[in-house]
Amino acid sequence: MLFLCMHTTYAQDIIGPIALEDLKKEPHAEWFTTEYENYAPFDKTITQLDGVQEDVAIMVFMGTWCSDSQMYVPAFFRILDEMEFLGEVQLIGVDKDKKTPTGSATENDITNVPTFIFYRDGKEINRIVESPVAFLEDDILAILSGADYKHTYEN
Repeated sequence: MLFLCMHTTYAQDIIGPIALEDLKKEPHAEWFTTEYENYAPFDKTITQLDGVQEDVAIMVFMGTWCSDSQMYVPAFFRILDEMEFLGEVQLIGVDKDKKTPTGSATENDITNVPTFIFYRDGKEINRIVESPVAFLEDDILAILSGADYKHTYEN
């Protein structure tokens, strides 16, 4: 299933580093809270994720203006909460051109949002780009367990 982001930019859009708490406040709370509460991760997958999260860090690029980000980012954080993720998560907002003030989106080859980049011991192991291939938690498990995984835009 492929979704396209709407490209309307508003004054309240967040560009650059985002504190998760900022997404839980208006005007973003309406979509964040709804999607977070409505997402029901698969318990079996969550249990399996517990054993593969060691030494993992995640960088998330999103657009607060983007409908895909508004759907998948809250679901992603619901999964992390359910699996009691202990690693570091950086959340970065991009503008409609997928750029950030510091250039971090360009440095990380961000072409679509949201993009979830997974690192182990400081090295990128894989990424989910725009939408999961299966379900978010299944894609995360595939990436963290070292399974053969190709994101939506990978040939």
